[in-house]
Amino acid sequence: MPRTVRPIVALTAGLAALLLAGCTAGSGSDGSQGKGFAGALPGRAPAGATPSPTPTPPPTGPYVALGDSYTAGMQIPPQTGEPRGCARSGVDYPALVAKGLGLSADRFRDVSCTGARTGDLTAAQNTGNGTNPAQLDALTPQTTLVTLGIGGNDAGFTDVVIECAKDSLVDAVKGVVQQTRAASPCRDHYASGDGTDEVQHRVDAAGVRLGQVLQDVKRRSPQARVYVVGYPTVFPADPSGCLPLLGRTVAVGDVAFLAEKQQQLNAMLRQRAQAAGAVFVDAAGPSVGHDMCAGEGERWVEPPFPVGGLAPIHPNAKGHEAVAGLVLKALKG
Repeated sequence: MPRTVRPIVALTAGLAALLLAGCTAGSGSDGSQGKGFAGALPGRAPAGATPSPTPTPPPTGPYVALGDSYTAGMQIPPQTGEPRGCARSGVDYPALVAKGLGLSADRFRDVSCTGARTGDLTAAQNTGNGTNPAQLDALTPQTTLVTLGIGGNDAGFTDVVIECAKDSLVDAVKGVVQQTRAASPCRDHYASGDGTDEVQHRVDAAGVRLGQVLQDVKRRSPQARVYVVGYPTVFPADPSGCLPLLGRTVAVGDVAFLAEKQQQLNAMLRQRAQAAGAVFVDAAGPSVGHDMCAGEGERWVEPPFPVGGLAPIHPNAKGHEAVAGLVLKALKG
């Protein structure tokens, strides 16, 4: 898109085209809820001491990676695999996890796909440039490791972010001046009489579907260790940190609203993972300070106007490397 387009139009168009894969993100100091390795030497524990747990070696595969574009590595070179419409990167976090575990190519399958929703895990997905088979079909009884990153598209975050930008534009056209940091026309748009909002209802509905998916994963691959990977932080906790980047294209209060919705999404993913006996890998906590409004050398998620052909509002190569490290840490303790 030409750079002469007004910021609000460019923001809306970029988000519409490229937030299709999940938003777009729970908190834990170690980024996971898995069992760690014990550091004690073998032998009898000292009197009064609690014996160290037996270390659990990381899986040796087969490993299957499921998810949306936040898993697939949209527009990060090299783009590999079929169908091309899934926009998988050869250095997305699943590929880096497989490399970190020393898995051979025949013991690793990445079937993640840009634009995927939970329904695309159990049915074929038309990408516009090829059809991705149902992602769960890659699972077998022999599968020993599964990672899953999905839910943002189910929650409709594309529409939400666009609506937030649009509401701010409408206010600007009307001459409405945002007098306080709390002003949030987008929050008002989604508000419900019961104290919740439409976005929260979408997240809750996505959670029901995710719970069913995790049951299906367990049925297909009963031996597998399953890791649900959360979304990294996209919007900073202090919304004023985005003013230099976004200006007034999105109200400051609505940046806070979007951050809150992402937190709800991650909280749902954590809850569903725990209920299914899976491990939740928190990417939000470790990525604080690496959001889209951070400096170029610090951010793990690209802003609405990225350089170098990267995908707006999506993790960059640094982000995928960081998430791979979190998954490997959860696997190895």
